[in-house]
Amino acid sequence: MFIDIILLLSIAVALVALFQRFHLPPILAYLATGVIAGPYGFQLIVEQADIELFAELGVVFLMFSLGLEFSLPRLLSMRHLVLGLGGGQVMSVGLLFTALGIFASLYWSQAFVVASAMLMSSTAIVIKQLAESKLLNTRMSKLSISVLLFQDIAVVPFLIMIPLLAQQSGDVMLIAEQMGWALVKGLLAVFLILSIGRWILPTVFKEIALTRSDELFVMSTLLVALIAGLMTHWLGLSMALGAFLAGMMLGEGPYRHQLEADIRPFRDVLMGLFFITIGMLLNLPSLLADWPRLLIVLAVMMLSKIALVFVLAKLLGESSSNALSTGLVLAQMGEFGFVLLALAGKLELLPLPLISTLVGVGVVSMAMTPWLINCHEEVVRRLLFQSKPISKSGLSPPLPGQYIDHVIVCGYGRGGQTIARFLKIEGIPYTVIDRDPVRVQEALNGGEKIEFGDASRREIQMMLGVEKAKSIIITFKDTEKAIELLKIVKPLTDAKVLVRTTDDSNMQRLHDAGATDVVPESLEGSLMMVSHVLAISGVPIKRILKRLQHERQGQYNHLHGFYFGGESNVSFEENEMLERLHAIRLEFGAYAIGRTVAEVKLKEVSYRAVRRQGVELTRVHQDFIFEVGDVVLLCGPSRYIKRAEHCLLGGWAG
Repeated sequence: MFIDIILLLSIAVALVALFQRFHLPPILAYLATGVIAGPYGFQLIVEQADIELFAELGVVFLMFSLGLEFSLPRLLSMRHLVLGLGGGQVMSVGLLFTALGIFASLYWSQAFVVASAMLMSSTAIVIKQLAESKLLNTRMSKLSISVLLFQDIAVVPFLIMIPLLAQQSGDVMLIAEQMGWALVKGLLAVFLILSIGRWILPTVFKEIALTRSDELFVMSTLLVALIAGLMTHWLGLSMALGAFLAGMMLGEGPYRHQLEADIRPFRDVLMGLFFITIGMLLNLPSLLADWPRLLIVLAVMMLSKIALVFVLAKLLGESSSNALSTGLVLAQMGEFGFVLLALAGKLELLPLPLISTLVGVGVVSMAMTPWLINCHEEVVRRLLFQSKPISKSGLSPPLPGQYIDHVIVCGYGRGGQTIARFLKIEGIPYTVIDRDPVRVQEALNGGEKIEFGDASRREIQMMLGVEKAKSIIITFKDTEKAIELLKIVKPLTDAKVLVRTTDDSNMQRLHDAGATDVVPESLEGSLMMVSHVLAISGVPIKRILKRLQHERQGQYNHLHGFYFGGESNVSFEENEMLERLHAIRLEFGAYAIGRTVAEVKLKEVSYRAVRRQGVELTRVHQDFIFEVGDVVLLCGPSRYIKRAEHCLLGGWAG
């Protein structure tokens, strides 16, 4: 088994890299891996049972993640579209495909399963393509997401019903009785899991979060998903149902983003194995031999879904262009369709040749989706005989839970809370991420917009909408953590990044890492004191503000460095890079006397001023000649000041 998994992962890595070059979804690469390694390909994998076990865990983690994203406020805010367009799509497409299946001589139970699989659309591919095409904030996107939300909800009853149809494929009354029992068991599972989730798990995860142990948090997340799946399995229901309920009960809490980030690597790898096992069902030689049938089924599925979504959207008052665009976006088969087909195949409810055909239809439709989304405007214009390009002005407000043109505040200490308070007063959208569970819970109780999680995790930043953020504020004092976060977010976004730091010792490092602005607390505190002193000394406010603005625009250039004292709490050994001021008097015989600044060649330090005969000269240019009695005021890192002094006095760097 170990060799088999290594072999599959090796093929998958190569194909995912290849498919990415052609902007094709990774799902297609996994399916292609299954085709190559499967019984209808090169037969590289003989025993599939162990791999299918891991693949089933992938479905469990997928449903857990789906539950985490299942936001009741978001659903309620879109209830008219979700129930109207989403519910209408599932009902109409399901009834049509069931009727077509019965007409094609399938049992009604088989036709129902086929319809359930084919009515699904790919949430992963659609959302990713809409985001890449910068279409997430359009009316078409909102309509598409409402349908995808209802489809995601519909997966749960389908997962319950398919095993019942497999057990009792003939007696309708017996099936109804079994469904009644399944409903009772499902309600019992909901009661048990949601009760545990409401009264026990929040306390458990709070204690786990207090340990600040990433390993413990990850293991606990996996354990919760698996135990919830095991509970529903004991009740004779799908493990995926339990995982979905577990995710849903944790989705409204403060740990949602961290939970999803922790489980994502396991989910992605195991879901990759799941799609590989689906690809193994694809009988490519048979499909190629019977390609007209494949194309007919593909055309019927996609055209039917496009037409029905178009009609439903028009009935709800949408424009023809938005209605048709939504139909094009949702025309493909989705990943949950493969989940339902795999379950039906495992229960021998559908014959393998039919499953192979449907998988082939799904693969081709998924491959067409990026093109359909990128070219939907031109397709709609031609189909509706429009002479003008479709207007892009039909933007919708962000959906609840979506982040667009917002501020991300990383850290919710005193500084972060002050920033959030002023953002709220100005009506600027923002979200906050913090890793202190007590502080997060207190803030949530106070009605603040805050999430629990590690801000330096790429997955967390993606969930916070870093790609669409207007600015990112790093308020915690840990410089190394801030640099780590900067390296993560800079490739993802063009947003401005503002970093808070204690002093100016790491300003250059933070700028080099990508910070737009760095605010040293000690220097800003000094500026505030200066403003008060100047104000009570009678200096006009306008002049004070101008001086402060000048210092900030110059990156506090005149504030760097200070005179170290004998009782300074920062020693050279503790922080050699901290800038300091140091005065050096040039006595008779000093190396620098009679030489210019250019000839002395000091490195890593700057001349703040030269005091000559009681007059301070601040413009020390390269042709400036040193004289006996000059007092040279240097500014620079502590470890370079000594070298500069040796050079001025003795002509050597030391």
